[in-house]
Amino acid sequence: MMSNTVPSELVAMTRQLGMPHMNYVVVGEGNTSKRVDSQTFWIKASGRGMHEIDEAGFVQAHFEPVLDLFEQTELSAADLQNAMMEARVDKSSIVRPSVEVTFHAMLLHGCDVNYVGHTHPVLVNQLLCSNRAEQFANNRIFPDEAVLCGPRSVFVPYMDPGLPLARAIRDQVQGYMEEYGEAPKVILLANHGLIVLGQTPTEILNVTAMCVKAAGIFVGACAAGEPVFMSREDIMHIYRRPDEIYRRKLFVG
Repeated sequence: MMSNTVPSELVAMTRQLGMPHMNYVVVGEGNTSKRVDSQTFWIKASGRGMHEIDEAGFVQAHFEPVLDLFEQTELSAADLQNAMMEARVDKSSIVRPSVEVTFHAMLLHGCDVNYVGHTHPVLVNQLLCSNRAEQFANNRIFPDEAVLCGPRSVFVPYMDPGLPLARAIRDQVQGYMEEYGEAPKVILLANHGLIVLGQTPTEILNVTAMCVKAAGIFVGACAAGEPVFMSREDIMHIYRRPDEIYRRKLFVG
């Protein structure tokens, strides 16, 4: 059933991700979203700061017109902006969806998740702005990183934010799902930031925190010499262990 009330849990999650001491975002960086049903979703409005955001900082949009943009071959910037505004459920609203509404719609719809949290953590971006970015994405260095963040992260080379980036994310996510038979938990965008997919706000917050911790450990390991990675066998073993699956469910909340 369509709802025109911004979910309080989405507001609370967004504020938590935006807390200044976390160093996940500054000013108007980052965006979050929540699926309402098969037809609509809520997304943070463009330019709104996350830490003190309230219900007025979100826009409800229809999936179909946003997803239709992926099939368009010739779109001007003005065409894209008009299409994004037309996708709003409430056409009288004065706020516009984030420019990254396209990848939020694609992930919520195509990966069967309820929440998406996109941030630009300083520790993670230290790596995403280096020649170690893909190495960090493709490996795991301690067990709980594998348990919460998945066997590996999806890595997306730098693309212009908006539809070009959304298309690149779609292609890399499809490859991950074909390989593992499930949606990824973590998507890393070169020279840009972090996307986390989850079923609950708790899962978004926990996976984001674990990815940030992993980035800090990775940077420290590089400073001490070279990172020592877990083997693929050990990663998949710990990821599929019944006791770790139980723990992972608890971490979802």
